Amino acid sequence: MALAEFDLIKQFFTRPAQHKCTRLSVGDDCALLSVPEGYQLAITTDTMVENIHFFPDVSPQQLGYKLLAVNLSDLASMGAEPMAITLALTMPRVDSGWLQAFADGLFTLADKYQLDLIGGDTTSGPLTLSIQAMGLVPVNQALKRSAAKAGDLIYVTGSIGNAGLGLKIKQGYAGQDMQQALQRFHCPEPRIKEGLAIRSLAHACIDISDGLAADLGHILSKSGVGATLDYEKIPLPDAVIHYIQQTGDWQMPLVAGDDYELCFTINADNASKLNIACTCIGAIEEQQGLRIMRLGKTSQFNKAGFEHFNLGAPVGH
Repeated sequence: MALAEFDLIKQFFTRPAQHKCTRLSVGDDCALLSVPEGYQLAITTDTMVENIHFFPDVSPQQLGYKLLAVNLSDLASMGAEPMAITLALTMPRVDSGWLQAFADGLFTLADKYQLDLIGGDTTSGPLTLSIQAMGLVPVNQALKRSAAKAGDLIYVTGSIGNAGLGLKIKQGYAGQDMQQALQRFHCPEPRIKEGLAIRSLAHACIDISDGLAADLGHILSKSGVGATLDYEKIPLPDAVIHYIQQTGDWQMPLVAGDDYELCFTINADNASKLNIACTCIGAIEEQQGLRIMRLGKTSQFNKAGFEHFNLGAPVGH
């Protein structure tokens, strides 16, 4: 016998509150949260649709983890501390084994940040998953896309291109260190700690979800500036370098999505105070547009990243 909606919620998604700001959680018409004095509430929503954002053969545990991770990455890019989430789950049928594995993946990451699931909705239809994530940030300290300044240095956390390589592997490419690339594709690590560390130092920030070039482009557009990236300084994993050597596809790390690293701009004085793993890859300039310096030549770069309404877009975020 299939579980009824409220039994499903109670069995898989109802847990005691962990966060000090949660006043009322799952089980009422609304949840209640308190926002401490001197803080603002940062809110984000991401939706994942089967065959658009994930392959049908993905494990439900990986899917639960990634669905939360991509939302937490948005909070990280604003310098916000995670607080609570809501979940909207649309499924073609009720599968208790699938739901348990999905919930396990979701709560594995939620517990890392003492994050509460405070409400949501379940319904029947094509597999579609949405999370709304909420976080706290001190008043006037949120990192935004619109504050980059000419002369700023451009940094990225971690490495770039592993998730894009993971997608290539899912699409049939065979190369070295495939497991690491697939792990990054399926289970990205939101850079919460790094976002909090740069909150008082950086000028502008964005998470790399749709590709480095496209997401940096959002900063440039919102800030009314341009940039030049030094391709040789972009931190590429060995497996990505091997892929480029094999295929000649040097643009892949610039346009592939799903890295969920942070890209931020910062002045030189504050850059000397950074205490996180990050790499300077370029500089903000007054001349608008994005330029790439590679092999001793600088050229305009206009190739787009992931686009949700491009019918030819591959599976990815």
